[in-house]
Formats: sequence, structure tokens, C-alpha cells
Amino acid sequence: MDYAKSLSQRLAAPVSKCVSASASMTQQLLASPAPPPRPYRVCNWDRSLRKGVMAPSLAELVCQAQRALDMPGPISLVLDEDGTAVETEAFFRTLEEGTVLMALSKEQSWAAPKTPGYQLGLSRKPPRRIDVACVTFDLYKTHPRDLGCLNVKATLYGTYSMSYDLRCYGARRLMKEALRWTLFTMQATGHVLLGTSCYMQQLLDATEEQKEGENRENSPAMPNLLPLSLPALPRS
Repeated sequence: MDYAKSLSQRLAAPVSKCVSASASMTQQLLASPAPPPRPYRVCNWDRSLRKGVMAPSLAELVCQAQRALDMPGPISLVLDEDGTAVETEAFFRTLEEGTVLMALSKEQSWAAPKTPGYQLGLSRKPPRRIDVACVTFDLYKTHPRDLGCLNVKATLYGTYSMSYDLRCYGARRLMKEALRWTLFTMQATGHVLLGTSCYMQQLLDATEEQKEGENRENSPAMPNLLPLSLPALPRS
């Protein structure tokens, strides 16, 4: 029995080590990576001192601001532009890089700047550009004898895209197609001109016939001055 117990303990030791090692590796893989530090600007209550700090979290930013501004006691952070308190980590993660924060002690409070005129807030960045329409032109060749192909692609709001390929084949084939279209255009133009001229000629003939008929009806009948029968000539 003692031998069996010792053997089971010897076999269970490496198994427990493997299980603990796999559990530690799984915990390390599932643990989320630490966020990288981001730059911020901090100032004191009267805005006479400004410092730039790098911090990955809100707690680290509080420590960095207190150390940079040399402020005693616990401090709180608010937005310099409107005095909004930054108290939670979730709200801190929504702040953009370079945001200006004000560090306040217990007896201090936020106040708007007293300098009249236009104030430039460093925490406000220009809004992100949204591409309404983007048109790209791409020239390429599928064969060395080809003149080239043109691809036109239009993207609307970065979501909807349309593209069109304009392919130009060899010079001989292109010239043949151009001559064919030119000949077709000339033939069509000739047929149109011939039909138009015939129609105009018919209109002119009908108008002249109508005018001649009206003139005959309006003119009076001329008397016949010549006699119907002439007398016979005398013989010599």
C-alpha cells in the first residue's frame, strides 16, 4: 500500500505542474494588454503653469499631474475648456490626445479665463475629415500593342463605390472602328438630307400648282378676235 501511494504521488506531481503551468499561460493569454501612454496637457487653477505629461490611465495621469505641477494633497482633474470633471476611467478613455486638463486641490474651483477676446482651446482639434466623394483614375495595359486602359473609380462617403473600365485596343482596330462609325454617320446624314430635300420639293410643287389654279380662276376669259373661217383667196 505504501508503495502504491508513493507511486501515485510521483505520477500526480508532474501532472499538477503541467496543469498549473497551462493555467498560468491561459491567464496570461486572456489578460488584456496594457494601453499605451498618451500625451496630455495639465495646468494649475490660474493657468499660470502648463506641463505636458504621458499617462496610460486616469490614476497614472493624476499622479503625473500632481508631480509635474508640484501640488500637495489629493487633486482632481477637470477639462480646462468647460470644467467637466474627469472621474471615471471610461470617460478618460474617450478624451483625445493633447486634451488640456486642469488640476484642482480641495479648496480650488474651475473658472473661465478672464482674458477678453477670442480664446484658442488647445484641447479642441479639428473634426475628422469625412470624404464625401473620392475619384481615382488608374491607367494600365493588358497587351503591349494596346493604347492603354483607363479605370475610373468613384467612392461616396467611403462606403459606396462605382467603377468603369474604358479599354482602348490596338491602333489599327481603333482606326477601323472610327472609320466605320464615320461612314455610318455620313450615310445616315445623306439619307436624312435626301429625304428632307424630296419632301421640300413636293411642298414647293404643290404650292406652285395651287397658285396656278387660283390665277386661272381669277383671270377673265379673252374674246377670240380671229374668225372661225377665212374666205378663199382669189385665183390669179
